[in-house]
Amino acid sequence: MPQQIRYIMVGGFLGAGKTTTLARLARHYTDAGLRVGIVTNDQAADLVDTNSLRAQGFDVGEVAGACFCCHFNELVRTVGELKNAGECEPPDVILAEPVGSCTDLVATVLQPLKTLHDAEFQIAPYCVILKPSHGQRILSGTGAGFSSKAAYILEKQLEEADAILINRVDELTPEQADELEALVQARHPSTPTLRVSAKTGAGFDAVTELLGQDGEFGRKILDIDYDVYADGEAELGWLNASTTLRAEQPFDLDGVLLEIVSRLADRLAADGAEAAHLKTIGLFEGFYGVANLISSDTEPELSLPSNASTSQAEVIVNARVAIDPAVLQSHVDATLQAVAESHGLAVEVGQTQSFRPGRPEPTHRVTEAV
Repeated sequence: MPQQIRYIMVGGFLGAGKTTTLARLARHYTDAGLRVGIVTNDQAADLVDTNSLRAQGFDVGEVAGACFCCHFNELVRTVGELKNAGECEPPDVILAEPVGSCTDLVATVLQPLKTLHDAEFQIAPYCVILKPSHGQRILSGTGAGFSSKAAYILEKQLEEADAILINRVDELTPEQADELEALVQARHPSTPTLRVSAKTGAGFDAVTELLGQDGEFGRKILDIDYDVYADGEAELGWLNASTTLRAEQPFDLDGVLLEIVSRLADRLAADGAEAAHLKTIGLFEGFYGVANLISSDTEPELSLPSNASTSQAEVIVNARVAIDPAVLQSHVDATLQAVAESHGLAVEVGQTQSFRPGRPEPTHRVTEAV
């Protein structure tokens, strides 16, 4: 009988730090001598996360066009491609990153994997990452710039978790971390809560110990209102855009990436639009850099510096914002032009997709946990 693959899915709201977490976990398992495959997920193609993880040297498959729950068969097929890629042995571990605006993943992904592919997969504890910015405001009831329907998604994500990871503790005071953990525990007293930093690695020994446990995980079937869920997802304008930047003289790639995010954040703030996540990656001949913004009350940051100077780069922008997608696209277009003009760059626009996510229609939904 073939050895089972350890399936580790890490959920969380947009901008929670899932990609950084998966990269850290992938390095941990690789260093331990295990073969690792990663599956990313998005409502559209041109995903910054996929490009970022591949640039870091990981084997990555992408499920695009819908969430894992709605493209369940595509998820299984993508894992199969990672198993059969090249002449290597199949992966020991699959790390899966679902779309940040999705929930009900226990009933629509983990339970179907258990019932339909139980011989192939071994399900690890389902961890959900909580980012402090939107998490604190939603759980305390002070408002997060989204409607209650969008907040409902984050709340349901936490409800189905086997463990909740409070991320970015390196950016919090001990008092702030205590307050946020108290808010989580007040709602989910029986769910283990871990404090971590995906950036620094703080707390990750406890995470990998947890993920190595065997037991009855992925069994919390939600009582969920799909009308509210669908309305919450549809509140967000979704944009993926690819472009090429060129100049006669080399330019600072990191500076350009950070300026794109900063200018876009300013435009959205002036429009009163809450950003769930803005992210851009620049790629050129093995160099890559990533800049992002995770909420209106945080600063744009260069999360992965390229330290590169180049005269050409492929730049991908992903934006998830509570705004009309057509307006979002106009802001992104204007931002790219403004940055190009300030640095003397020529812009060649590639593919752009801007839309609101459609209603979730899961391939399977298991209502009795196994």
